[in-house]
Amino acid sequence: MSKTTRTCAPTVLDLADIQGGILRNYGTGFAKGRSFFLHVSDGVKGRAFVEALRPLVTTATRWEDAEKHKPPAPSRHPTPHDVAQAEGLQTYPGPALQQRPKATLNIAFSHAGLNVLGVPAVTLQSMPVEFAEGMEARAPLLGDEPFMEGRDTVWRNSRGDRRVHILISMFAQMNADGTPCAELGELTGKLEALCNQSDGGVTMLDGVGPDNARWQDMSAVMTEFDGHEVPTNKEHFGFSDGYGDPVFSGQYPPEIEAIKIRGGGKLLPDLSWAPLATGEFLLGYADESQDTPVAARPHDFSRNGTFLAYRKLHENVADFDAYIARQADRYAQAMGVPADEASDTIRAKMIGRWPDGVPLMTAPTYREWQAFNAELRQARADGDRKKLAQLTLEFTNFHYSQDVSGISCPVTSHMRRANPRDQLGPTYDKAGNSTVGSSIVDRRRILRRGMPYGPYAPGAERDVGEQGIVFIAMCASLFRQFEFLQGQWMQYGLDFNAGSDTCPVIGNHLEPDKRKQVIAADPALGRPPFILDELPQLVIPKGGDYFFMPSMTALRMIGQGVIDPT
Repeated sequence: MSKTTRTCAPTVLDLADIQGGILRNYGTGFAKGRSFFLHVSDGVKGRAFVEALRPLVTTATRWEDAEKHKPPAPSRHPTPHDVAQAEGLQTYPGPALQQRPKATLNIAFSHAGLNVLGVPAVTLQSMPVEFAEGMEARAPLLGDEPFMEGRDTVWRNSRGDRRVHILISMFAQMNADGTPCAELGELTGKLEALCNQSDGGVTMLDGVGPDNARWQDMSAVMTEFDGHEVPTNKEHFGFSDGYGDPVFSGQYPPEIEAIKIRGGGKLLPDLSWAPLATGEFLLGYADESQDTPVAARPHDFSRNGTFLAYRKLHENVADFDAYIARQADRYAQAMGVPADEASDTIRAKMIGRWPDGVPLMTAPTYREWQAFNAELRQARADGDRKKLAQLTLEFTNFHYSQDVSGISCPVTSHMRRANPRDQLGPTYDKAGNSTVGSSIVDRRRILRRGMPYGPYAPGAERDVGEQGIVFIAMCASLFRQFEFLQGQWMQYGLDFNAGSDTCPVIGNHLEPDKRKQVIAADPALGRPPFILDELPQLVIPKGGDYFFMPSMTALRMIGQGVIDPT
């Protein structure tokens, strides 16, 4: 498929100074979550609240991985430790690692929140314009403008004494019966107590969802396995999610990094893999341009922090299922295939992966997908770690230079838009291989965090209640990374030679008669391309904002009011 890796000296990060939600995706191992939105009416009391909360904040200090000693099971893909052991690599030796907590807490601030907490004007003025303006003001660029009146109350009325100043995120492990562990309730109680002790200085805002809840509940989509409810990596449209998150220097121990960069790092001109520059995701480090931008003065206030975009995205599951059924009927007739094959193929062509996460670049056809899964089942049954490791890498270790026209994976599929890899070369050799790696794409990557919310109800006749994804993007530049990806690659098709066609899944389809996705045909089959026409509006933004997630050092500065920008 591609060459292995290119190793270099990793960046050494001060993990105890970095908030844990940046380097670590809590979706793995933490099946339940909550988001809280706080308003600060008194700067002095607000700073005291931050200082009291600081000891509860989870850092990026490494934990003992309870999964690494488990044998492969039908409900679990092999972990990087499995791959490392199969390839003869030494797993992280320690020092002694911390035990995995039952629940985590992280904190971030809006620009208005930093202002009311007394961050100096010189510091605030040196922060990026898009962060200062906030997500609501950037709605036209993001494609959110048509949906502003449908946002949750907490965002629709975010003015004056309702302005969101602080975002608190909690993620927790799950009990055997599928309920959140007790520690999530205890941590919530501590947060509420600190708000009450602020004597009106800090208020927990309600207005979340149709019932105006006080916080946003989140949960992994559950399924039954061996008589128990177990969490999955599914979202409400039924796709397995969470593959291919970017990997940057210093994020993982060297032996784990060597595995994860295969598909998660950046492609070099010779199609080997390397970690992305740390400064693409953490402030205060060199980025892919070899620059070290500082978001705000002083340097210690920015260093080891990041920016994040918080978005609540409602999924119209019933509309999606109905659309797939209609298009699958057409596809089955046009291609002469069974209905089940047509349905799964349409889904895969829209996303870029089969519903279980297998990429189209690994298994371009339905039969190849079935064969891949048969091989995976056999390796699990045999307990063949080496084979499992090899197959696991197939979920991420691929590129697009051998599929320039999108016959295997449509160039306008959601996954290929989100991370074009080497697709935007911009040049290729005579064999069709990229000659410059992924240099254009490397400046557009984002860390994807968050979790589904609402009950999983496949096959529902209509969209009712709450179901969707709380999407959190983390990056060093909201404008260059998140906003470009959302506003350009998702809402337009020009970079993919698709005119004004938007992403088939999360793009705006307010004029469905003008919205389509073209599925390229293999010339060897002698059939014309298949067009998914009249795409409905499948995802609706329900609100969100931009936040700054500071380092532990900067969090102390904020809480103690000791920021000196000179």
